[in-house]
Amino acid sequence: MAVLHARDIVRSFRGGDGGVIHVLNGVNLTLLRGEMVAIVGASGAGKSTLLHVCGALDRPTRGEVLVDGVSLSHANDDELATIRNRKIGFIFQFHHLLREFTALENVMMPLRIAGTDERDARSRAELLLGRVGLTGRMHHRPAELSGGEQQRTAVARALAMDPVLLLADEPSGNLDHQNAEMLHDLLAQLARDLEIGMVVVTHNRSLAARADRTLLLEEGRLAETDVRGAVT
Repeated sequence: MAVLHARDIVRSFRGGDGGVIHVLNGVNLTLLRGEMVAIVGASGAGKSTLLHVCGALDRPTRGEVLVDGVSLSHANDDELATIRNRKIGFIFQFHHLLREFTALENVMMPLRIAGTDERDARSRAELLLGRVGLTGRMHHRPAELSGGEQQRTAVARALAMDPVLLLADEPSGNLDHQNAEMLHDLLAQLARDLEIGMVVVTHNRSLAARADRTLLLEEGRLAETDVRGAVT
């Protein structure tokens, strides 16, 4: 079952000279449940822009995005916010954890915002933190966690609402090799075990190699590619 359909996506911006810059120029992407897709390409190719469009953080100039069968094209801002909260999880290069709260409280936050009872939110957060290997660290604040632990907390938070789609933008870009490898293994395993659709933007060969498919974004379009030759 497809959790993401992006059809003929164009995203254009007005340049400083008044000209139009086409960052995305007819992108098509279909993502199945349980599938992990890596998107690679040169810096500035539009990889993050594509994630933002697919994640309802930005609207395309042309084209249509469907998440779990729901079109984003005609949704208003409130409806898009609900879709982001309930169907999409985001992981960024920097964890963006709230430093005054513990790991447990950070993971509980999306659930509490959505109106989940505190006891149920705590139970869900504890389960997820255990799933990412942080059972013994859940009562620590971000400053008391290593970089890898902080990012794994961010992964647990992204999964809090049981999304159908997980979007990750350079998730291991701020980690050392050992913690990056641990995160790569975790993401690949989560996609399989939770049957979640996952799109990962990365320059890391090791992470791209774990994906079911690797796509190169070049000149505004996506194409299948060999990870060994495409990632720098």
